[in-house]
Amino acid sequence: MRILHVFRTPVGGLFRHVRDVARGQAALGHEVGILCDSTTGGETAVKLLDSASPYCSLGIKRIPISRLPGMGDVSGTSQTRSHAAALKPDIIHCHGAKGGLYGRIAARMLRVPSVYTPHGGSLHYAWGSPAGAVFLSAEKALAAIGTGIHFVCDYEKSAFAQKIGLGSKPHAVIHNGLWPEEFEPATPGPQAADILFLGDMRVLKGVDTLLDALARLNTTRHVTACLVGDGPDLDQFKAQAQRLGLADKVIFPGRMAAREAFKRGRILVMPSRAESFPYVVLEACAAGVPLIASNVGGIPEVLSQDNLVPPEDVSALAARLSAALAAPETVAASAAGTRSRLQRDFSADRMVVAILNLYNRLR
Repeated sequence: MRILHVFRTPVGGLFRHVRDVARGQAALGHEVGILCDSTTGGETAVKLLDSASPYCSLGIKRIPISRLPGMGDVSGTSQTRSHAAALKPDIIHCHGAKGGLYGRIAARMLRVPSVYTPHGGSLHYAWGSPAGAVFLSAEKALAAIGTGIHFVCDYEKSAFAQKIGLGSKPHAVIHNGLWPEEFEPATPGPQAADILFLGDMRVLKGVDTLLDALARLNTTRHVTACLVGDGPDLDQFKAQAQRLGLADKVIFPGRMAAREAFKRGRILVMPSRAESFPYVVLEACAAGVPLIASNVGGIPEVLSQDNLVPPEDVSALAARLSAALAAPETVAASAAGTRSRLQRDFSADRMVVAILNLYNRLR
C-alpha cells in the first residue's frame, strides 16, 4: 500500500505518532511518505525528520503551513494536491487540524480515501469562543468530505462526537503504542530532583499550578524540582519561581529527550489544564517512572484514580505530592504495576496493525 501522512509541525507528540506509524508500516512492507511544514521546528525538526527518513520510501516533502487560517492555505492545499498526485497514494492519512484541512481536500480532489486523526487540535476549543467557532466550523465542514476517522483515545472520540458529530462515518479508537525498547526501566540519577516536569512551557500545561504547589510544599519540607522543556511562557515561569522563593529549588535545563529527562527526577508531574492523549504519559509509565497527572483528556485511560488530581487545584496537587514523597516504596510499586499493564495493552505493533485494518475498511 502507498501511504501519505500529512500534518503541520514536525516536532512533539503528533510527529512522534506519525514516525511510529511510518516505522511500523514500512516494516510491514508498505511505502510511506510524509508532507509537513517547512517553517517550524528549526534544527530539532530537521533531526527528527532525518530519524524518520529510513521509513519513508516515498520521501519527505516540506511546504509552508501556518498554524492559523489564512490565504496561505490556498497555496498549501494546492501544493499538497500536486504532491499527492505525483505520489499516487492509496490512502492519505491526515493528522491535526491543518493536516486534516490540506490532506482531506487533496484526497477528495484525487478521489482517494482519507483518514483523519484530530490529535486534540481544534477539539480543545469551545463553540462559544470566537476562535472556537472558526476552528470547529471548519472541522464540521471538512468532516463531510473525509472518508474515516482515527481517534487516539476514547476522550478524543467523545469530544469529536459532542462538538462535530460522528454521523455514519467509519471510525476507530486506536490508542498510541510503544516499542519494546521503551519498556526499559529508567533509574533516577544521584542528583535527581524530587519532582520532574517534562513538556512545553505553556500555561496550558499547568506549570504555574505546579510552581504554586511546590511553594506550598516547601513551607514544611525541602522539595526540589527539575522542569524540562521550552516554550513561549518559559520566562513567565522562571519569574514566578523567583517570586515564590524557589530559585534555589527549581531548575529549568531546557528541552531534552524523554529518556534523559526521566533521570532528572523521582516523580513526574503533568499538571495540564487540557490534553488529548500525551505520549509522555505512556513513555513515563513504560519506564516505570511514578506519575501524578491532571484528570483531563485521555490520561484517565492510562492512569488509575490514585494518580490523578483535578486540573488547576493547587491544594489537591500539593497534598498528592506530599503523600507520594512520604511513601516512595508504595509509589514505586504502583508504577511497576502500571508498567506491566502497558506492556500488555499499549504496543506500537498492535497500534500499526489496527490502523492498517482501518485503511483496508475504507478502501
